[in-house]
Amino acid sequence: MTRRRRRSAAGGAVLTVVTAWGVLAGAAPAEAAPADAATAGRRIAPGVGYRQFDIDAAAGTAHAHLLTVDLGDSHVRVDLLHPGAVAARATVSRLADSAGATAGVNGDFFNITETQHPGVEATGAPVGPAVAAGQVLKAAVPEGQRFGPSLPPGTNTRDVFGVGTDGRARLDRLALVGSVGTPQGKLTLKGLNQYALPQNSVGAFTAKWGGASRERAVCGTDTQRSAPCSTDTYEVKVSGGQVVSASGDPGSGPIPADTTVLVGREEGARQLRALSVGDPVTVTHTLVAATSGVPYAFAIGGFPVLRDGRPLSGLDDATSAVRTVVGFTAGGRQLLILALDGAAAYRTGMTVAEEADTMRMLGASDAFNLDGGGSTELVTRGADATAVTVRNHPSGGAERPVPNGIGVFSAG
Repeated sequence: MTRRRRRSAAGGAVLTVVTAWGVLAGAAPAEAAPADAATAGRRIAPGVGYRQFDIDAAAGTAHAHLLTVDLGDSHVRVDLLHPGAVAARATVSRLADSAGATAGVNGDFFNITETQHPGVEATGAPVGPAVAAGQVLKAAVPEGQRFGPSLPPGTNTRDVFGVGTDGRARLDRLALVGSVGTPQGKLTLKGLNQYALPQNSVGAFTAKWGGASRERAVCGTDTQRSAPCSTDTYEVKVSGGQVVSASGDPGSGPIPADTTVLVGREEGARQLRALSVGDPVTVTHTLVAATSGVPYAFAIGGFPVLRDGRPLSGLDDATSAVRTVVGFTAGGRQLLILALDGAAAYRTGMTVAEEADTMRMLGASDAFNLDGGGSTELVTRGADATAVTVRNHPSGGAERPVPNGIGVFSAG
C-alpha cells in the first residue's frame, strides 16, 4: 500500500485514505478515496453500506470500518441499543443480536470503575442523556463526574447525537426539566437515572435504572469525580402518588414500574427529610432540547468534534487512541458511522483532531465522538445471517460490555 501525508494551508494534518486489500480476515476490500467513501463499499441491507480502509495518521496507520446509513430510505431507522436497564452492560454483538439490528456500534462513555470509592460498585451507567424509541431513559451527570477524555471547550455532558421523529440526524443538547411536588412546596429535580447527582440536589430513579445500587449517585462532587461520598443523604420511595418508605442511605434492587425513588444529598437530603410516609408527592421529568423543536426518537451522549463542516476549536491533537465516531451529511439524511480497528498493527489509532478531519474528508458536515479504546466495536449482519459479525478487532482482545450503542435497522 502507499502512504502519504500532506499539510493543509492552515498547518493542520490532512489525513489521506489509502487502499488496503484483505487486511482483516473476512473483510471486504477497501476502495476509493475519501471523497467517495460515503458512497462506496458493499451494500449489506437496503440503505446500509459497509466498507473499510486505511488512514495515514500521525502515530501510524489506522484502519477504519465505516457504515453508511441512508435515513431517507423508508426501510431504515436507527435507535439506541441498550440492555434493558440504564445501569447494565452487554457487548455490542449481544445488544445488536437481541434487538435484531442490521449493524451496530458502541456508544457513550460510562461509569466503568470506582477504585477511588472503596466499597462502592461501578454502575456501568452512561455519562450523557439517553433516549430510546422516543422514551427518555436518563439525563446527564455533572461535568466533573464524567468518564472519558477532556471535553472540547464549549461542550458539556448534555451534548447528544440524535435522530428526530422527522428522520433527520442532529447534534443538540438535552437538559433535564423536572420537579417534585410536595406538601411543603415544589422541589426542582436535578437528576434522572444518573450514576452521579449534583451536590445539594434531589434526583429520581425509575424502573428504567435497573437493580444496581444507588449509592454511587451521592459520591464525588460537581467538579471532582474522586471526591468522597456524601454522608448527608436521604432516600424516599414514592408509589401511587404518595411516600411509602424512607431511608437515610441510598438503596439498591429493582424498582417497580409504579414506583419512583427520590435520592437527596446535602440540601436535597434536608428537603426530603421534611416528607413523611403517606404524604402526597408528584414527580415530573422530561428532557428539553436546546436547538431542535422536533422530538427525539433516539439520542446518545458523547461530545461533538465537527459542526457545520468545521472542527471544533481546542480538539486534542496529541493523544492517539482507537476511536468511534458518528457523523452526518445531506442535512442529516445520511449517517457515517466509523470505528477504528484495535488490532496490534493499528492500535495507535488517531487523535480527536484527526478524527474530526477524517469525518470532514468523508463528507460529514457534523460529527460526534463516542467512547473508544477497548469499547470501540462495530458489528454487521448479512442478509441470511442469524447472528452479527464483529468487524473490527477490539483493542482489549475481547468484546467489552458497554451500556449502550447505536443500532442500525433495515427492514429490507
